[in-house]
Amino acid sequence: MESRIPEHHPLRRLFGALTEKSFTEKLGWPDLNVTEYVSNLLVEFTHTDQLYRIQTQQGKRVDTVVDLLFESEVLLEAQSMDREQEVHRHIGDFTLFMAGLFPEYLRRLKTAGLIYHKDFLVDYVKTGKRSYGIAAQFHEGESQDQTPLFRKLSENFELCVTGLGFVRSDLDRMQDSTYRTAQGILFN
Repeated sequence: MESRIPEHHPLRRLFGALTEKSFTEKLGWPDLNVTEYVSNLLVEFTHTDQLYRIQTQQGKRVDTVVDLLFESEVLLEAQSMDREQEVHRHIGDFTLFMAGLFPEYLRRLKTAGLIYHKDFLVDYVKTGKRSYGIAAQFHEGESQDQTPLFRKLSENFELCVTGLGFVRSDLDRMQDSTYRTAQGILFN
């Protein structure tokens, strides 16, 4: 996936710094490959067209994990093994993003009587772990082997969700007027 956001854009620097701080300082997990991947994910998903980039063969946007799972299976809708890998990677990315930054959305799915929502019974953490594990299997033996990265994301999915929770806390704090005032005093 080619990014539309330039490499030196302030948003990349912000998400990179927040992700590195959260994963390194708060979680004690200074893995550059993981923090870079997660910060790039945050940048890319600032565009909702990237968050919902998977489409059906008919060009319809896929916006639930249940439908993504359907699209990922070669025996169902996936046209190729490459498509299966792409969709499983996206499922991992989507579930990590939602579970880490928007846990209230997942709680609302489970508690607000939204039984009509297709993802009502989906466990985002288990599904994300599984999809990253499948994505890792697809990358084995490639010249640019991403197997270790996707395996780490799968095996440490809950830790990544927690790290994104810290990123969200930092973003929330940055929006607080008291924080912004103090930041203005300190950095002006």
